[in-house]
Amino acid sequence: MRCANFVVKKPMVIGHECAGVVEEVGSQVKSLTVGDRVALEPGISCGRCNSCRVGRYNLCSEMKFFGSPPTNGSLATMVLHPANLCFKLPDNVSLEEGAMCEPLSVGVHACRRANIGPETKVLIVGAGPIGLVSMLAARAFGAPKIVMVDIDDCRLSFAKKLGADGTILASTKIEDVQDEVIQIENAIGARVDVSFDCVGVDKTMTTALSATRAGGKVCLVGLAQSQMSIPLTPAAAREVDVIGIFRYRNTWPLCIDFLRTGKIDVKPLITHRFSFSQQDVEKAFETTARGGNAIKVMFNL
Repeated sequence: MRCANFVVKKPMVIGHECAGVVEEVGSQVKSLTVGDRVALEPGISCGRCNSCRVGRYNLCSEMKFFGSPPTNGSLATMVLHPANLCFKLPDNVSLEEGAMCEPLSVGVHACRRANIGPETKVLIVGAGPIGLVSMLAARAFGAPKIVMVDIDDCRLSFAKKLGADGTILASTKIEDVQDEVIQIENAIGARVDVSFDCVGVDKTMTTALSATRAGGKVCLVGLAQSQMSIPLTPAAAREVDVIGIFRYRNTWPLCIDFLRTGKIDVKPLITHRFSFSQQDVEKAFETTARGGNAIKVMFNL
């Protein structure tokens, strides 16, 4: 009942990937009107601390983030939210796609941090929802070659359908890393410029560090383990930069534009849909817990 330092101490509403229709606006709100369809950026920063003042508001220590204890989330029929964090959706972008701006923002922020461009060969370790949106974002940023690694063949098959140039079925054994790095190099046709670890355990980070070329970058996206034992010294000797990301900042306008122009299509990621009844809520969580072919499970309230 915790995620890093966020601990559930009492019953709360979860959820942070959301979009909806404006029902009411405050008297000072000029940017929105009733009936507007909007995607919500779910974190409210303080606006006063040093992180906020220098523009890195995602690192605000006073952040109130939907669904992170003790802040209630958005799995509700109505939420109250600042107008500047509500982004209008174009007519050709659905509410479902608008809700997908949140996970997509993680991939976009990672690509910005890692400076992905038209000459960047990318490895993504972990083909779950965040790994998949990171792949879509990397492609939108111009990456010409993207290889995905996972221990689940079903997820890799999904990644291939979404446009991965190569897929590697990995094991959970740390001793298999070097053999898998050879497979990665063969699949990508060169050394990796940037690796995204979208899992965050010893094996995945070791793979990312080992596969990345001298002078390349490893971006830690997944945060599964709070402590890891990894070969950091050999990577440092090759001047491999290790960078981290935490959530995102200033990503919604770009995500919406990617969706509007068709540069990114998130619709295939929405594999299951449920209503907001007690019975369907329970079914939805059972579906996502089973994994398998479930990627994103969407509630339509």
